Amino acid sequence: MKKLLWLLAVSPLFAGPSVEYRLSFPNAVHHEAEITATFRGVSQPLLEVMMSRSSPGRYALHEFAKNVYDFRATDAAGHPLKIIRPDPYSWNVSAETASAHVPAVIVHYTLFGDHADGTYAGIDETHAHLNLPATLVWAHGFEKVPSVLTFEIPANSGWRVATQLKPEANGAWSAPNLEWLMDSPVELSAHAVAEWQVGNQTFRMAMHQRGSPDIVKGYAKKAQAIVLEGEGIFGAFPKFDNGTYTFLMDYLPYAFGDGMEHRDSTSISGSFDLKESGDEAIGTVSHEFFHAWNVRRIRPKSLEPFDFERANMCGELWFAEGFTSYYGPLMIKRAGFSTLDQFVREVGGSVNRVINGPGHDVFSVVEMSEQAPFVDAARSIDATNFRNTFISYYTYGAALAFGLDMSIRQRFPGKSLDDWMRAMWRHHPDIEKPYKLKDLESALAEATGSPEFAADVFTRHIQGREPLDYAGLVAAAGLQLRKTHAGKPWIGATRLDATSQGLKLTDVVLRGSPLYAAGLEMGDEITQCDGKPMKKSDDLQSCVAKHALGEQVTLEFNSRAGVKNATVNLAEDPAVELVTFEKAGVDVTDQIRAFRAAWLNSKALGRPQIDPVVN
Repeated sequence: MKKLLWLLAVSPLFAGPSVEYRLSFPNAVHHEAEITATFRGVSQPLLEVMMSRSSPGRYALHEFAKNVYDFRATDAAGHPLKIIRPDPYSWNVSAETASAHVPAVIVHYTLFGDHADGTYAGIDETHAHLNLPATLVWAHGFEKVPSVLTFEIPANSGWRVATQLKPEANGAWSAPNLEWLMDSPVELSAHAVAEWQVGNQTFRMAMHQRGSPDIVKGYAKKAQAIVLEGEGIFGAFPKFDNGTYTFLMDYLPYAFGDGMEHRDSTSISGSFDLKESGDEAIGTVSHEFFHAWNVRRIRPKSLEPFDFERANMCGELWFAEGFTSYYGPLMIKRAGFSTLDQFVREVGGSVNRVINGPGHDVFSVVEMSEQAPFVDAARSIDATNFRNTFISYYTYGAALAFGLDMSIRQRFPGKSLDDWMRAMWRHHPDIEKPYKLKDLESALAEATGSPEFAADVFTRHIQGREPLDYAGLVAAAGLQLRKTHAGKPWIGATRLDATSQGLKLTDVVLRGSPLYAAGLEMGDEITQCDGKPMKKSDDLQSCVAKHALGEQVTLEFNSRAGVKNATVNLAEDPAVELVTFEKAGVDVTDQIRAFRAAWLNSKALGRPQIDPVVN
């Protein structure tokens, strides 16, 4: 009670309605936080207090209220207020007592969090890694009012605060409204901080990991190179609201792999050792920093304003997430942190999944994007047919970006996908000017000078379901799209587990594969191939390898309908790979070298790299 009365005695930071949060961690060892929220200037008789169901950067529901308990409410004098629970994620608190209206409502609750990533909260003795929609309650009617957060740092922990929130003179942190607040993750830990300046803006890397400070400094220098490549694409940095961009990073055995973009920061986590897996980690840095433009400023209208109470459907994720998935590895290549073969292999993987994914006959890339509420870390226990109907908008968008980059560079000399991105930023520089699908087409027409080209792309490949002609587009870059296993017999890609009966199909069978045509499905157990028992997971492939393309194998298998037999016609494996002319044994011309240079050489604007200051 003393702590609560002390809080109420503090003068509010803002005049008028506001929200004040205080977070403490007396039971961090058991992953709990104690949180007090004071809503000042309550005018309604019933204060509707909410826990978010969705989070910026995520598109599915996550029901954060499941980790909130011991919820109670009082007035400023500490008198209990009546609480009604109308649904699983809100609490209606009465602001009317028997004698008066209550101008301030104070709620207190306990939060459990043991999942340190970009979406949830992770609390223990070493840190509090907080995504605020998973951490803080809010109230209807207070969406536009300012808020202030104060953190009680555990004694002798060495913790300090890293966040994009605005620091205040009294040690608190503030946000002007709910959307800004919920878009501002917080890391409390004994982390190292590396800082560097670019122009009049500060870049800051708050890194919580177990390695030496030298690892932090070296990694920050790599991040700096990526940051400069991003500036080179757009010609300028966004104007970060507090003059600072913050990388919040947790590389710990008990963290979960994730990257989540925010307006002036990004939250990145992984369970690996940074010293051993830095190359893997820098890919997430590149992807998330590109989001500082694409999706945080160049913002789809369908995500603005973001709805914290429902799933957010967006048909433009192929651009917001997919194009970012192309530029992430492209910036790494331009910065000199990957080889041509590594970059081509990554891009080729996306192309293969689009060409050979049955889903491109089911949904357009826009419709794939609209599936995000069902696939973006959404949880369900019933089986789906996504393997045959869905291609990730990350993957589809990355392949589309690559193919269009190749097409634009060939059809419109001196132009590239970079011009499309710059056109989008010119016309949609911030969330006050969000875009719709038609705006993407208009910007492509402007960037290429050809409305006809833009209309064709959107009609056939974006709103339509026709993949690009990748094989015909890549030769100018000295690349070749070829069959990965040309001429080899194929029965269909599926996962098999050895059982006492045979080989069990443990994944949905791919539409168009020989196994699918023969009537086999997930859960069936193949007991024999050409009369020979199947015991080990590679027995089926060994049986197939004895045949030539176009021949047949006979299978015996247990299905839901009983024991069945099938004759399977072996086809050629449709998998493709993207390789360089060098790897394919084809001559590379000066024209190809010039094309690659324009595409893959550094686009940084010539700023000198500086040594980050680590403390």
